[in-house]
Amino acid sequence: MKLVVGVSGGSGMPYAHAVLVALRDAGVDTHLVVSSGAKRVMAAEGGTPTLADLVSLAAHVHDDRDLGASVASGSFRTAGMLVIPCSAGTLAKIAHGFADTLLTRAAHVTLKERRPLVLVVREDPLPRPALVNLLAAHDAGATVMTASPGFYHAPRDVAELLHFVTVRVLDQFGLDTPGMRRWGEDGGTP
Repeated sequence: MKLVVGVSGGSGMPYAHAVLVALRDAGVDTHLVVSSGAKRVMAAEGGTPTLADLVSLAAHVHDDRDLGASVASGSFRTAGMLVIPCSAGTLAKIAHGFADTLLTRAAHVTLKERRPLVLVVREDPLPRPALVNLLAAHDAGATVMTASPGFYHAPRDVAELLHFVTVRVLDQFGLDTPGMRRWGEDGGTP
């Protein structure tokens, strides 16, 4: 399975790291694209994870400026794409077909080919333009998620909160992630 993972400049780089770890552990052939905004946010969030941490988890890494990369073409078959975290600016570009970077071009191609596109938004509060863009992305075929973990699984630490979001994101691609107590299953709350 090939999956494109875009990391944009929204706060929440630990979410990207957690998803990339789970994808690596599941044997998924990941194609990573990190925006320049994401690189700035990594530094602002204290450098954990670092760009090197994310790169080390990906099978393939593409420069966001390379609009000729494999993931920019619909003929390059993948199981879909996820953008985690998805900044408000990246959301707006994807929602309106503005494909000026490899990340936004790959998202455009994913929608064009009617493959799953999951956008994990990490922005609060949401102003009206973002709400309109969320709906536009949904209407274009994307699945819009928020990086908002649930608490019914009684998390004990931040890692378990990250795991909750990771599981929900990977569920969208039919990937099973071990270690999740699901509602009504295996001791999860009924």
